[in-house]
Amino acid sequence: MKYRKLGSSDLEVSEIALGSWLTYGVGVDREKAQACVDRAFELGINFIDTANVYGRGAAETFLGEALAGRPRDSYILATKVFFPMGDSDRGLSRAQISKQIDASLSRLRTDCVDLYQCHRYDSETPLDETMDALTDVVRQGKARYIGFSEWSPQQIEAAFALPGVERFVSSQPQYSLLWRRPEQKVIPLSAQNGVSQIVWSPLAQGVLSGKYAPGATPPAESRATSDSMGQMMSNWMRPEVLEAVRTLKPIAAEAGCTLAQFALAWVLREPNVASAIVGASRPEQLDDNAAAS
Repeated sequence: MKYRKLGSSDLEVSEIALGSWLTYGVGVDREKAQACVDRAFELGINFIDTANVYGRGAAETFLGEALAGRPRDSYILATKVFFPMGDSDRGLSRAQISKQIDASLSRLRTDCVDLYQCHRYDSETPLDETMDALTDVVRQGKARYIGFSEWSPQQIEAAFALPGVERFVSSQPQYSLLWRRPEQKVIPLSAQNGVSQIVWSPLAQGVLSGKYAPGATPPAESRATSDSMGQMMSNWMRPEVLEAVRTLKPIAAEAGCTLAQFALAWVLREPNVASAIVGASRPEQLDDNAAAS
């Protein structure tokens, strides 16, 4: 495993990160999820990404239990805040950030996360209130650094322009061979301001692994057949997308790697990408993904 510096922080994160969206605490049974976490550490993956909303706290609770016996300095832990955690608990107000960081720390069984990220932009809360609250979280020792996910270039620039607040070190966009929008503005803007990308869905929910053939029934126990995970894949399961992915296979073979490794290595060719987040329901999937580094 290779490692990259995360923006202007002092964090050295593995090029492959273990994610927990739609999987741990929700779509994958606990024994398999624990096996995935254990295998990640064996492969040198030190970066684990989650969010309070994943399973409405279930993913954080699982990770708190799964990581409990490991030295805290042996991994870098990131979580997020924004999406609803209850009828009135949502957004990036000062009250919500203060409440949700404490709840996340409790579920994760730690005093501090390494990275606290705004899961989306909150247009109903003044940006200076959000940034002041995030600054308090860092200065209280509850998070080491802050980041954002899926903010527009204008929103990012507005945050950079605020004086006296903590600076973002990370951006978490969707980015893959099938989704290249961040290249236009977000990546150049980030690179100029000490912000690295932590990429989500670099395999387009597993479609870029090549496991789904045009016109064929999805493999048993794959993400596409899962009630909890498959509903998020409709955009990538279109016949024209699957056909385009099929044409990539000979190129990956010529490069001497699997299609998943090829797709991850393609994302990592971008210097501003610090890490690519992968989701795994079986430990052997991580072996294949980690080799991309």
